[in-house]
Amino acid sequence: MSKTETIDESSAPLMEHLKELRNRILISIATYAVFFILAYVVWQPIFNILSHPMCQVMASRGEECRLVLVKMQEGFFVAIRIALWGGFVMAFPIIAHQLWRFVAPGLYRAEKAAFLPFLVASPVMFFLGASFAYFVMLPFAFNFFLGFADTFQEQAAAGGSVLGAVPTGVVYQGSIEAYLSLTMTFIMAFGLCFQLPVLLTLMGRAGLISSKGLKHTRKYAVVAILAVAAIVTPPDVMSQAIVFAVVYPLYEISIFLIARFERQREARARADGTWVDEDEDEEGAA
Repeated sequence: MSKTETIDESSAPLMEHLKELRNRILISIATYAVFFILAYVVWQPIFNILSHPMCQVMASRGEECRLVLVKMQEGFFVAIRIALWGGFVMAFPIIAHQLWRFVAPGLYRAEKAAFLPFLVASPVMFFLGASFAYFVMLPFAFNFFLGFADTFQEQAAAGGSVLGAVPTGVVYQGSIEAYLSLTMTFIMAFGLCFQLPVLLTLMGRAGLISSKGLKHTRKYAVVAILAVAAIVTPPDVMSQAIVFAVVYPLYEISIFLIARFERQREARARADGTWVDEDEDEEGAA
């Protein structure tokens, strides 16, 4: 079978490709607009879901879960932010499908079979990362931050503070906008962190990186993951260790998957008689 027979028919001139791109973009924008409106209509139930980790932590402390509007326009901007992110999350499968429909005609069948699993794995891994943040890291973070209220209460019980004032106890009544920003930052950060194996494996499949190169850069990966853990978590060793223990295995999984693809590529090349051993070439050149 010739090379031209394995690729989908895509001989349309440039203007037709531009029209196709325009149509795909318009469909994506229209889809996002519909889901933006839908998310705006149900923004309060979505916010109730996002505030659940905080309310659980405060209930365990025997406190009432109360978030307040500090600024007059704060409630409106909270609704808009939820609609922006919620609309994108709901519209993403359709947007990704439109992207795939535009790119797919220019790919060979083997390339389609290689690329499609990554398109499916990306939202799945993002969902796993967001779930980890929601169910594990947010309760850890809120317990840490609310622990400072206990410090003020202990000072009150002791009869004073460093400044001489006598606090009567501190109860958290946070800004809705500030709470939403913190919560969505955690969810987005962990969702993106869980894209690590998808990104690295796709780059390895494209030949941009190798399993050998990733193995040689392990120490730098450890430092980078620890730095990310320090940024996206409260400054306590336990939460940082949890993040590292979850994210670093994703790096090792990427090495395993890329090594597997390399073995498959080598087996196909050896069968075709086109395999060239780079190590032997380097030794011969030396």
